[in-house]
Amino acid sequence: MTISELTLKSRDEEPVRRLEIFTGSGRRREWLPDEKARIVAESYEVGETVSAVARRYALSPQQLFAWRRAARQPFVASSAPEPLFVPAVVTAALPEPAPTRPARPRQRKATHAPGVIELEIDGIAMRVGRGADAKTVAAVIRALKATS
Repeated sequence: MTISELTLKSRDEEPVRRLEIFTGSGRRREWLPDEKARIVAESYEVGETVSAVARRYALSPQQLFAWRRAARQPFVASSAPEPLFVPAVVTAALPEPAPTRPARPRQRKATHAPGVIELEIDGIAMRVGRGADAKTVAAVIRALKATS
């Protein structure tokens, strides 16, 4: 069987109706922007359909629809990319500072027992001795922070 027998005969009882021969490199066609614009404008004319215009220029309707969609996009002349976000400046009234307790001068003892930790939070002093319960100390510190 030869190649011509394969391409020219589809069935014995039915003759060949169409035979296409592709020549050349088979690359995609390159349309100039002016040609694309003319074809797109023609597809928008009254009484024309996209399919008819596409057949006239041997295009697929999908290709012509893609050109029409691209023609609707705004043209950007500058090569510099535009910022995607606009800087926003938000001004809000500053909250009034919370009233603080006046600092009281502490009286220090001359001698401290060894291993005592002294904490001062907003003018309130707390001494933690050796062997103090950690949960109790944490609860006192949270209470001091909440009141300040």
